[in-house]
Amino acid sequence: MLTHAMLSIPATKGFEIGSDFEGAKMRGSEHNNMFISDTTSRNKKLTTKTNNSGGIQGGISNGEPIVFRVAFKPPGTIDKTQETCTFDGEQCFLNARGRHDPCVVPRAVPIVKAMAALVLADQILIQQSRTNTCSTVHELAVT
Repeated sequence: MLTHAMLSIPATKGFEIGSDFEGAKMRGSEHNNMFISDTTSRNKKLTTKTNNSGGIQGGISNGEPIVFRVAFKPPGTIDKTQETCTFDGEQCFLNARGRHDPCVVPRAVPIVKAMAALVLADQILIQQSRTNTCSTVHELAVT
């Protein structure tokens, strides 16, 4: 769902979660997220030795921080004469006019954060509805 949401943002060209493309270069034994007992915690919770999966394993959160990156293309319409061609194939030059932001980053960061928050909130609500439905069905079956 995160991938789908991020790639729906205009100018997005790529998405990776955890080690993603770098992880594809590793051996399975190097990339595994081995579960360990967190002895620093009072409750001795389970955690992972690494977070190569970016907090998502098999589409499910493993409790670790969710880490992902989104790549955006640079704007093509800039205040610089560029070589192009007409629909008929004749070579010509394009002189773009108007304000075209050469860097989408100031706008992209809050959009990505907001989109991630919406997706995660939606998934929490879906999980709550499943849990509540299961407990209601169980209560009805018992009575």
